[in-house]
Amino acid sequence: MNFKTIAVEGPIGVGKTSLVDFLAERLEARKVLEPTDNPFLNDFYQDKAGASFQCQLFFLVNRFRQQQELAQGNLFAQAMVCDYVFAKDKIFAYLNLNDSELMLYEKIYGVLEEQVPHPDLVIYLQARDEVLMERIRSRDREYEKEISDRYVAELNRAYNYFFFHYNRTPLLVIDTSDIDFVKSREDLEEILRQVQSMQRGVQYYIPLGSKGPGWAKT
Repeated sequence: MNFKTIAVEGPIGVGKTSLVDFLAERLEARKVLEPTDNPFLNDFYQDKAGASFQCQLFFLVNRFRQQQELAQGNLFAQAMVCDYVFAKDKIFAYLNLNDSELMLYEKIYGVLEEQVPHPDLVIYLQARDEVLMERIRSRDREYEKEISDRYVAELNRAYNYFFFHYNRTPLLVIDTSDIDFVKSREDLEEILRQVQSMQRGVQYYIPLGSKGPGWAKT
């Protein structure tokens, strides 16, 4: 395969962790999951005052610490599949923080981001708003019960905008709306084939169950 470090990204409910589990197994790579134990998360989803900034900084610092530990431990020398891109932290910051909070956030983010290595390949998983909500509800996580349809739609648009302009690494965009790779091994195997055939630039894969062609390349 052409890429030693792969990062899988996408909005809440799209299936990042399931794909990371599969790719790590098949590629015999180290699996890295982002820290999710955030004490401010419940307050954030309940829209409590100040929770957005607290939640955002907690995630930012934890992600940075994890990336530093990986780099310092020389673990980037081995194949690795990660379920996030450090730069995506800004998606949530611009969606959730006010102007004064963003000013402080940008100063902190700018210092940390320079010290974080980039993956060799990013896989961006897409899905329609209603599909994301269905998947979120089906997994029935307590802290996600307060998530609104409106927030998921806004987050989905923000992700699409971010990756439409993303150019730091090769990018494979996969429409997952009409497949269920959590349950379908066949769907997972096809995604693996797309990853293994990936070269440079940006490629789009739309499974045959979706509207449109099977795949396109730019």
